[in-house]
Formats: sequence, structure tokens, C-alpha cells
Amino acid sequence: MYRCFLLLVVGMLLPAIVPAQSMAERATHFIRLLSPEQQSQALFPFDTSERYHFSYIPRDDRKGIAVKALNTAQRNALMALLGTALSAVTVKQVNDIMQLELILKELEHRTANDNYRDPGKYYLTIFGVPGANTTWGWRFEGHHVAFNFSADKNELVAATPAFLGSNPAVVPEGADKGKEILREETVRGFTLIQALTAAEREKALIATAAPAEIITGASRQAMIAHPAGIHYSEMSAASQQLLLALISIYVHRYTKLFADEMLKEIQQAGLDQLSFAWAGSTERIPGKPYYYRIQGPTLIIEYDNTQNNANHVHTVVRDLKRDFGGDVLLEHYRDAHR
Repeated sequence: MYRCFLLLVVGMLLPAIVPAQSMAERATHFIRLLSPEQQSQALFPFDTSERYHFSYIPRDDRKGIAVKALNTAQRNALMALLGTALSAVTVKQVNDIMQLELILKELEHRTANDNYRDPGKYYLTIFGVPGANTTWGWRFEGHHVAFNFSADKNELVAATPAFLGSNPAVVPEGADKGKEILREETVRGFTLIQALTAAEREKALIATAAPAEIITGASRQAMIAHPAGIHYSEMSAASQQLLLALISIYVHRYTKLFADEMLKEIQQAGLDQLSFAWAGSTERIPGKPYYYRIQGPTLIIEYDNTQNNANHVHTVVRDLKRDFGGDVLLEHYRDAHR
């Protein structure tokens, strides 16, 4: 039932450049398709602590309306909404990650009536009233997928925290053997660390053992106080280009307009302020954990592959100024409702 519904709508997604107005229109269309009971599950005020909830682990207590509770028209409307913010490539990654729940169920030898792994347990939550003159947001979240969006007056203000994970990172057996959903994030990371000179690599390596999890975790406010590793200014021109290519993979998870804005902010903050850090194995060897991090004044990107014998990837993008829309947007909303 769930395996193909996302793939069916990929061809229907909007063009790469999409204004927030279209996002509001898609959200409104989705809301209108819901029954009153479903709306009570999906809709929250913007000014609520629930908007700061961020979790990428399996759980049954998520707020919002579940994919498995939606009919075909509602599911298509949900994914059309997701397509206003994410690239078609990312929408496919989301679909593939959801389907990994079925593969995990087989790998873990769970019974047919065991619903712990379920591609229908992904939830959409809308905060506030979508519109051209309103402050509002929405979240799509489940195991290994978490995207948070905030909009104000036809402008997409923030699109983080943004998490994608994959377990298994590489499917070990079965019909999907060898499937690797986050392959580019992995390959480009190793390409960069292995391209560094010996002196550059010595600066980039911050630990011989990789951390057990991304360091920012599911925190309300992401911050790693002391950026570590090698700075952009300390890299050769070739290595600098590889770092920018790696950043581009994460930034272009979004549609082009928002990705371009993120890249502009990174450049304006100063490329020399970027740092690249690596921990763990610098060779891609099965069972050998590894981790990397990119940090600058505007963002933190983390990649970790340590769990399940280093076959379980977590990646995250955090905006250091505007996660969850940022405090300024919240104050703007509150001022408008006083």
C-alpha cells in the first residue's frame, strides 16, 4: 500500500523554484481534503511548544496526521506540499527511507503483526494558518526523516532542523541488496578526506574514534561551541572545491530558490569561516565507524555512521540562526496576535 505512493507523485512536483505562496496554497488544499477529525490531529497553533519537537527515532507518540491514515488523494496532496520545499531527488530519498522500514522488518525477523517498523508512521503537522499574509509552519517527520519549515508572508524563512538517515546504510541482502540511499553524502565525504594532503588531514582529524551519534542530536538549539578541524582557508584550492561540493549535496536537498539563498548566506558569512572535521576511519571499510562535520557561522552539517556495525547513517542540517523559524519569527507572530 505504501511502497509506491510517493513515487507516483514525483512527476507531479512543482518546478525547482517555488515561492512560499505555492507552499501555502498546497497546504491549504491538503487541509481542505481532511475530515474534521483529521484536521484536529494535523493542525496546531504556530505559538506552541510542539513546534520545537524534533525526533528522528521510531516512536508512536508523534503529533500530526499519519500517512497510513490518509487516502490516496490526501497522500498525493501531502507529497505535493513536500515537493514545494524539497528537490525531486530528496523526495525520492524520503520515499526510499520510508520503505527501509519494510526491509528492517525483514532483517529484524519481526512478525507480520509487529508494527514497530511501518512506512505509514510518518506524520504531517501544520502550525498556524497557511496564507499569503500569515506566519505559519509545518513538519514532516518519522523514523530517519524530519523536516521543519517556517514561512512568513510568502517567504520561506527556515527549513531546518532537517534530518535524513538510513538503516541499513547499504542493504545487505534481499531484493534490494546493495541499495544505498545516502550514497552521495558518503562518497563525497570520503573523496574530500582522502584528497587532503597529509598536513591538511592532520588538521581535519579530530579523533581516531567516531562519536556514537551526531553531536547536535535532537536539541532545541544546535550549537557546537568550538568549531574543530581544518578551515577552508587552510585547504588547497582543489580541496576547497571538494568541500563546497559536499556542502552543495546537503543544501540542494531543498528546491533551488531556497538552496540558492542558503549558499548566498554561507558565502556572505565568509567561506574562510567554514571548518571541516573528521573522526574515525578515513578508509571506507565495512564495520569501521566514521563521522564528519562542516561548521560555519550560519550552519552545522553532521554525518555519522557508527551504529549497527557502521551500517547506519545519520545526517542533519541545522541553521544556527533560524532553526524552527528562529526567535525573531516567533516574536513577529506574537506581536501580530496581541
